[in-house]
Amino acid sequence: MAKYGEGDRRWIVEDRPDGANVHNWHWSETDCLEWSRNLLSKLLSNLVVLDGEGNLFVRTKKVEKVDGEAYVNVRKGKIIPGYEISVAIPWEGEAKDADGKSLLKVDGTVDIPYIADENADEDPEIRVTVKDEGPIGRTLKEAMAAKGKPIIFEKVRVYVETMARGGPAKDALESKKVEPKSWTSPSVNSVAAAATKEVVEKKEVKKKEAKKEGFKTITMTEKFSCRARDMYEILMDENRWKGFTSSNARISKEVGGEFSIFDGSVTGTNLELQDGNLIVQKWRFGNWPDGIHSTVRLTLDEPEPGVTVVKLTHTDIPEEDRYGNATVVENTERGWRDLIFHKIRAVFGFGL
Repeated sequence: MAKYGEGDRRWIVEDRPDGANVHNWHWSETDCLEWSRNLLSKLLSNLVVLDGEGNLFVRTKKVEKVDGEAYVNVRKGKIIPGYEISVAIPWEGEAKDADGKSLLKVDGTVDIPYIADENADEDPEIRVTVKDEGPIGRTLKEAMAAKGKPIIFEKVRVYVETMARGGPAKDALESKKVEPKSWTSPSVNSVAAAATKEVVEKKEVKKKEAKKEGFKTITMTEKFSCRARDMYEILMDENRWKGFTSSNARISKEVGGEFSIFDGSVTGTNLELQDGNLIVQKWRFGNWPDGIHSTVRLTLDEPEPGVTVVKLTHTDIPEEDRYGNATVVENTERGWRDLIFHKIRAVFGFGL
């Protein structure tokens, strides 16, 4: 993801001298990091997790850190959010006996290392730590993890949904809307204007729907220092997937069998398998619109012993996710390159 302010200058257009972006025709980019800090602090600070259940008292304290980058691009009403942020939340807990006497007070931290637009439909990883690792401290830590995570997930979803609607840029867009002045008789012209507006709105709706029906194709060719059968085994073995992606995976090696990778964010079915040569699968990402499946075709050629060329063709990728974000193709291509092919080279030493 490009950092705020480093977008392609052909698309991020300089402000006019009068400060106007007429009809929002050009891309308008809004830095949302400080706004994100304020919103996440409001959502995640001072949350009561346990209030006496099992004689345990647990709550979050004021959010300590929100780092990373967050922005929203807008053009003619089209909202494209981008964010990669991490959050640190201190928490405190206390255990009491049956008489209400304090047994132990502890402090800890809840870390959310990665909240990103590319994973907008997934709950982020949450890590809970405690300073006192004794028996009671561990009990409070486990209580925070068990009861606190669902509460934090819910609050993070609020942030993600708010960013999908435009965050602070949405309010700015609304404030810039000005009703047109009419200097003529409303008897005829106002009716005509209303009818014209209705026709335009219907055209805009149809245009938007047509765009959502669009699909793209990704093609990539990658070269590895290994045998084709070794590459095939890596791509079809769930234990190797777990190793190079550091995430959970379940992969059937049978045609018609199902698979789930990247902690369930990608699921699908094997359509055609040729040992050491070909993998064809149906792929679906969790944040895609319902009923949408893409097709992945991986051909493995070994032009010379010890050198394997992998050709990827990934078809029927939707242009937008279920939230209307038009970053699906970009994120999918980046995932193949950075999270799969580059990781295989790094972990297994297959680089050329």
